[in-house]
Amino acid sequence: MSNFAVQGGARLSGTVAAQGSKNAALPILAATLLVNEPVRLLNCPRLRDVGNMLHILESLGCTVFREGNDLVVDSGTADRFVLPTALSHELRSSIFLLGSVLSRFSEADAPYPGGCEIGNRPIDLHLYGLKRLNAEICERNGRIRCKGNHLCGAVVDFEYPSVGATENIMMAAVRADGTTVIRNAACEPEIVDLQGFLNACGFRVCGAGTPTVTIEGVEQGHGTAYTVMPDRIVTGTYLIGAAMTRGDVTVENTRPDTVDALLSKLRDCGCELTRYDTAVRVRAAERVRCVAFTETRPYPGFPTDLQPQLFAMLSVAQGTSVLVENVFENRFKHAQELKKMGAQNRILDRTAVITGAEQLHGATVTAHDLRGGAALVLAGLCTDGVTVIEHAERIERGYEQIDRAIRALGGTIMRT
Repeated sequence: MSNFAVQGGARLSGTVAAQGSKNAALPILAATLLVNEPVRLLNCPRLRDVGNMLHILESLGCTVFREGNDLVVDSGTADRFVLPTALSHELRSSIFLLGSVLSRFSEADAPYPGGCEIGNRPIDLHLYGLKRLNAEICERNGRIRCKGNHLCGAVVDFEYPSVGATENIMMAAVRADGTTVIRNAACEPEIVDLQGFLNACGFRVCGAGTPTVTIEGVEQGHGTAYTVMPDRIVTGTYLIGAAMTRGDVTVENTRPDTVDALLSKLRDCGCELTRYDTAVRVRAAERVRCVAFTETRPYPGFPTDLQPQLFAMLSVAQGTSVLVENVFENRFKHAQELKKMGAQNRILDRTAVITGAEQLHGATVTAHDLRGGAALVLAGLCTDGVTVIEHAERIERGYEQIDRAIRALGGTIMRT
């Protein structure tokens, strides 16, 4: 276990670059199994989750190495279809490998995935989609066994626009016979990025970013070089940090269009915003105002992965805010930790009522999950003392050297 110690009182000010997107990199890494040639990924972040995914790929026989800032994955040596239990339990995104392993080997054997405990995240839509593609699935003893000797294109109608299921079926379908149409597909930018990678490998996918994605099966893809998109959640986290600390922060190497839902909230809070082609600047000269009502929704709605950080900001805003979590039913664990710091909030089912406090206080708190831990780091910057955040390794699942970025912006944070 590692901890962060955060000293409160500093205004975040300056410029920081967004890292490559975790949520785009993980499915793209899973998709490298679909080709027998080396793939070079640029802007792939160095994260615990990425490291776990690479270890899983190596366990399947892939060759993985860093070359400067590039990550090279050669799946030509892959020769196994059984995913390791321990590594898969560490990583929710290991489920992405089900579709790509099945497509590559016509067989896949995987444990149920792990990851942050933020609520029930069933994989029934993943399995439904694979069955629609003519896969045979057996669930037994905590494992999922799939056989797909003849995957066929099909129409896959999702009851809910699941990001993971959309990406999984895209990967399973690229080498299936015929055309697959995914209806009610998720529209997140990371799905568009996966489409970009697949097409760069010679596959035929269109419609990503809309509710209908079409995949024309081809016999084989090829290696490529591809740049992973910037991380919109990391971008949003640093912009919220600027608002909370009455700071002035510019996030570079990002895509402003992917954080529109957050920018709308920051504007409502009284922040001054400046958008550039590949950067966003947020300036907050005074204490931010409350936001009357916010609810998380699939993209382009407000992202659930920024809900904890927004929760932290509203904990120091003027007035009372209402925040509804519609995606995960157990994503308010940070609320109790924030209370240890003097925050005022009440939770009823999936709704939080937050009354902003003028000053938070240093305390010892626990990062129960990735984004909740990031929220506690931001809250620690708004205290009159030192906040110790236990289990900082959970934060590092999605933030590349967050402590270095905070220090570069003038904050005080140390690893203990």
